[in-house]
Amino acid sequence: MDAATISSSRQGVSRWNRRKITDWLAFLGFTAPNFILLAVFTFWPVLYSFYLSFYRWNMIAPTKKFIQLENYARMLEDPIFWQVLRNTTILAVSTVCIKLTIALFLAVLLNQKLKGRDVYRAIVFSPTFTTSVAIAMVWSWVLDPYYGLLKLPLRWLGLASPAWLTDPNWALPAVIIVVIWAGIGYDMVIFLAGLQAISADLYEAARVDGATTWSLFRHVTLPLLSPTTFFLLIISIVGAFKAFDIVAVMTGGGPLNSSNVYVFYLYQNAFRWFKTGYASALAVVLFVIILVITIIQMRLSRRWVHY
Repeated sequence: MDAATISSSRQGVSRWNRRKITDWLAFLGFTAPNFILLAVFTFWPVLYSFYLSFYRWNMIAPTKKFIQLENYARMLEDPIFWQVLRNTTILAVSTVCIKLTIALFLAVLLNQKLKGRDVYRAIVFSPTFTTSVAIAMVWSWVLDPYYGLLKLPLRWLGLASPAWLTDPNWALPAVIIVVIWAGIGYDMVIFLAGLQAISADLYEAARVDGATTWSLFRHVTLPLLSPTTFFLLIISIVGAFKAFDIVAVMTGGGPLNSSNVYVFYLYQNAFRWFKTGYASALAVVLFVIILVITIIQMRLSRRWVHY
């Protein structure tokens, strides 16, 4: 190989290396801000919460006392923790089952060729772009036993309006109703997108084979909609375990912690009672709970999700 060929080859390698370096610099330039934000506002708080869970600290004292696993042991003996965990589980199961069922029904209905279909879709979706605080404030008025709008239909049915937000037996159901109402629109739109992605040829082929409407829904729609259902199932459960603002505005966790949920109890310990170490332990346990639930869902999805 002569010198000219070697020189040309080296120049080609050098240009390739410069291009590669330029591409990497461009990649870092576009992604570094996101990674920095994730590190500062996501990864570091998670790691620091895990660190604080082994300490007793009130966010004011200059020093922290290392107490090993005392916060976790205290959690097991805390009756309010178990009540809050029970309330959160009831909220999650109720909202996920009822909300997804209603959203799927509305999506199937509004996927038909109906007059004014777009208007109905907009009405159902409207709570999604309304803030949770505004939703909670409006519903607090609707559920008022003396002046609320819900009192009128109940009176027509001959029923007395319960004290939704002040009765321990009705506070959690009231929160569940509002959470379901606030989330149906988003789930409906996602289901609607999944329905529109299903080819019409599949329905035509099934009808030729003599499939009924119910058979079409059960053997065509549901299996092909399973990835969408799986996605909504995960985000709905995670969202239910992270419920905070509606509870904070409507009931404040009361009365007698009957509507208190996990994240609101965590907030109370951290920013009302300044039990930062215990609140950090609660955050770690919540992270583990959500992680375990997600892993179980991923494993079970292999049996019923069809891509």
